[in-house]
Amino acid sequence: MGQKVNPIGFRTGITEDWKSRWYAPKAVYGEFLVEDHKIRRHIDTKLNRQPPFAAIADVLIERTREEVTVTLKTARPGLVIGAKGAEVDKLREDLEDLIKRKVAPVKVIEIKNPDLNAQLVSEAIAEQLKKRASFRRLMKQRMESTMQAGAKGIRISIAGRLGGAEIARTEKATVGSVPLTTLQANVDYGYAIACTTYGVIGVKVWVYRGMYGEEVLETDVRPGGAPRRGRR
Repeated sequence: MGQKVNPIGFRTGITEDWKSRWYAPKAVYGEFLVEDHKIRRHIDTKLNRQPPFAAIADVLIERTREEVTVTLKTARPGLVIGAKGAEVDKLREDLEDLIKRKVAPVKVIEIKNPDLNAQLVSEAIAEQLKKRASFRRLMKQRMESTMQAGAKGIRISIAGRLGGAEIARTEKATVGSVPLTTLQANVDYGYAIACTTYGVIGVKVWVYRGMYGEEVLETDVRPGGAPRRGRR
């Protein structure tokens, strides 16, 4: 039976850390969980779905008794921080209004190698699909750039009315190895949707970076010079 599991959820607590790091008693656990969802949704809507298209790949949330700390992983830190930190301060104020709690200054971590981040790769493919690009060429280009960035393997799955066809179908492509059942393998997973004129197309991406401790990380500078900027 081909039972599918999210590679990040599969590894969380074993080799991957949690995206929300806090402990709460039963009485307020649900409230905190809803707040985390609101924070993530607000950041995604404000920074990813409309200008400045800041390529936020991950939102990490920590809580203490007094305040909430939000850390953003992004391929375009300049757009998130803004001139003299104006944008990041405004974001902190928006989050405080949203959850009615004290929010610490937002931390920003730069993803120097966006081709190794599965979420950013899937978002880039979805963005191009909206512009009616050829899905086969897109998949080939993305797989090549990810392998050149130092990945050991990549798998892309696109499902929906591909090319505007009447019947929805799934197209898959793999380069290199992607050992999904090996817990010691650092496999990143990303999912994005492209809302096209003829229906919704789903994009799933798995990127195998190598075994934990030996992997190539997205925050590393790519060999041979300066990191390449993330594409819109």
